[in-house]
Amino acid sequence: MDQTPLKAFLLDTLKRSGPVTFERYMALCLYHPEYGYYTQGQDRSGVAGDYFTSPDLHPIFARLLARQAAEMWDMLGRPSRFSWVEMGPGRGLFAQDFLSWVKSALPGFASALDYVAIEPGPTQGARLREGLAEKGLEGEVRLPENLQHLQPVTGCFFSNELVDSFPVAVVTRASGHLSEVYVAAQGDELCEKLGRISNPAIAAAVARYANQLQEGCRVEVNLTATQWMRAVAKKLIRGFVITVDYGDLAKYLYIEDRRQGTLLTYHRHWPSEDVFTAPGQADLTAHVNFSALIDAGKEAGLHFTGFTSQQKFLLALGEANQFADLYEPGASEIENLKARLKLKRLIHPEGMGNIFKVLIQHRGIAAPSLTGLKHGSIGL
Repeated sequence: MDQTPLKAFLLDTLKRSGPVTFERYMALCLYHPEYGYYTQGQDRSGVAGDYFTSPDLHPIFARLLARQAAEMWDMLGRPSRFSWVEMGPGRGLFAQDFLSWVKSALPGFASALDYVAIEPGPTQGARLREGLAEKGLEGEVRLPENLQHLQPVTGCFFSNELVDSFPVAVVTRASGHLSEVYVAAQGDELCEKLGRISNPAIAAAVARYANQLQEGCRVEVNLTATQWMRAVAKKLIRGFVITVDYGDLAKYLYIEDRRQGTLLTYHRHWPSEDVFTAPGQADLTAHVNFSALIDAGKEAGLHFTGFTSQQKFLLALGEANQFADLYEPGASEIENLKARLKLKRLIHPEGMGNIFKVLIQHRGIAAPSLTGLKHGSIGL
């Protein structure tokens, strides 16, 4: 196992204090103030990072979302202030593409747009401000410290590949009983150890979404995700919540083909199932249980709008003008070809197009019919 500063910290802590839940281990790997994967101020996505996100590929992703946002604004009666709240914006690439395009293509919507970006943590916030300043956009984005500091809004909450980065508990069935995975120190290495369920809510989630869990199989439980959804709902007066991430509904997620769950690490664009590889230097992620997000939203007063694949969502938004938003003014045919190839990566059914799902919820508007959902919901 790679030696990292976080590994040394973990070994010292575990030897003194005993095992911690996997959820706590994952939280430290990703968010330790000094050694965490997301808190060290490095670029994590793109060519130089460990994975690609949709905004890394082409501005068309943000442009099509902007078209959907403008339609939402229209459905809400064109309020004088429409807040687009992006959660987990990273270095601000999506925000840059969204704002730049809206100003030129949708001036009416731009006049009402209140762009809010929430990136908790001083290091992440500084990187976001730096990225926006480079494009001359910092003054056009509100940057509250966290969701709690945001006053309730009318508009839309948006996240892309945020929920999969929340720490998860790992549960297995051993000797006929549910057990939780803990992380312990064994000499100079980290290892797993099974123990009792640390929180009754974890067992309740398994009973609700994975009650057919077989002996030796594993599932992840993301309690932070449902808490986050409830917190978002409290901040929405009228409007929508768009959650884009990889995962599925529980009935397709917790299946026999995934006996060991969905946990993966990503380092230099290589996936691995070894969750102890380079702690603090590799991304650690699990598929999102969208059924839990739908249910948490309903319990907090959000209505289900639709659930679809990224492929169907982007195709629906781009079909009206035959993806004219894909091309830059004055671009050569070679440049246009490269753009089409990038769009293909975003929508290909064997890649990002089907792996990534789009969940939309709403409040304060009766049965909205969104263009992005015109091909219908999937898997319900």
